[in-house]
Amino acid sequence: MDRRTFLLRTLTLAGSAWLARYMPAALAADAGTHTRDLLTREFPGLDGASHRVGDWKGRPVLINFWATWCAPCVKEMPALDALSKAHPEARFVGIGVDTADNMRRFVSKVPVSYPLLVAGPAAIDLMRGLGNAPGGLPFTVLLDKDGGISHKVLGTVKEDDISARLKSLGA
Repeated sequence: MDRRTFLLRTLTLAGSAWLARYMPAALAADAGTHTRDLLTREFPGLDGASHRVGDWKGRPVLINFWATWCAPCVKEMPALDALSKAHPEARFVGIGVDTADNMRRFVSKVPVSYPLLVAGPAAIDLMRGLGNAPGGLPFTVLLDKDGGISHKVLGTVKEDDISARLKSLGA
């Protein structure tokens, strides 16, 4: 491979990495379709019932994709639980990229006051469609009262930032 081809390929890869980091919505083929999928898909809850995120329209909804094996996810759960109690007008939901059994064992040790829904590995494609191109965890999506995406965070949330965003949405 000559020098020009090498440089061109390197720049193409660097540009793709930059797009994935700073413009994830641009990489989602149809974010509207994926948002509708999130709102209408039924997820089994640890409570034994099926739930749809769209059933909570009319109030802000914070959705946290997490897994029991994800150390940053586990670390932020107490903060998310505290935020859910500080903002009772908002609905907080954890969607597990895990099995129901693992999640039940986890919450017996680290309880949370908000519902936990089970998506398993299928959640990774859903997250990618919502703008999380790498499919990393934790991934948090904040929906406004109409079900539109207001904010996304790949990685752990900053409590002050999420609290301010929830207040701006009326929660």
